[in-house]
Amino acid sequence: MCELLAMSANTPTDLCFSFTGLTRRGGETGPHKDGWGVAFYEGKGVRNFHDADASASSRIAEVVQTHPIKSEVAICHIRQANVGDICLANTHPFTRELWGRYWVFAHNGQISDFAPEPGFYEPVGTTDSEALFCDMLNHLRQHCDRHTPTAEVVQRLVSLSEGYARQGVFNLLLSNGDWLFTYCSTKMASITRRAPFGPARL
Repeated sequence: MCELLAMSANTPTDLCFSFTGLTRRGGETGPHKDGWGVAFYEGKGVRNFHDADASASSRIAEVVQTHPIKSEVAICHIRQANVGDICLANTHPFTRELWGRYWVFAHNGQISDFAPEPGFYEPVGTTDSEALFCDMLNHLRQHCDRHTPTAEVVQRLVSLSEGYARQGVFNLLLSNGDWLFTYCSTKMASITRRAPFGPARL
């Protein structure tokens, strides 16, 4: 399966040390060689880096390791493919706009034959992960709006995550830049099973 790394900090911080360790897992010290990606929030903007090659040998990853990008929220993913081709369109994290903010999503796990409900958001690639992300955002777009209290949005995310987890393995990182939501349906995490806010290493 894939590996995830996230950071949530109260002041802009770089991720160079942790990111360097993670990238080595992508084809050198680990089997996760089927692409990688990282997203750094900078204010309302997101700086994205993706590569369909193994992170351990990626020149793009080398640039990220040696360029200390300061961010309050960052989401990283290295992929071991099980659904979808190895290509740029299938690399995490995925990004969509909702309510005037960029939402970033990365997933570890697999839900076989997942079919999202039709809606505004559609997957570009062929992974179950991106289909899950689109399904989640379509649900929020239908049942909430930009003025919905954060606690209510989080409760909906928890309920959705629990529903997905009943269908397979579902570990996720999700952020809109203001907060970081994590959910873990397996025992792969070193944090509590469900922590809506804060840093997580899955």
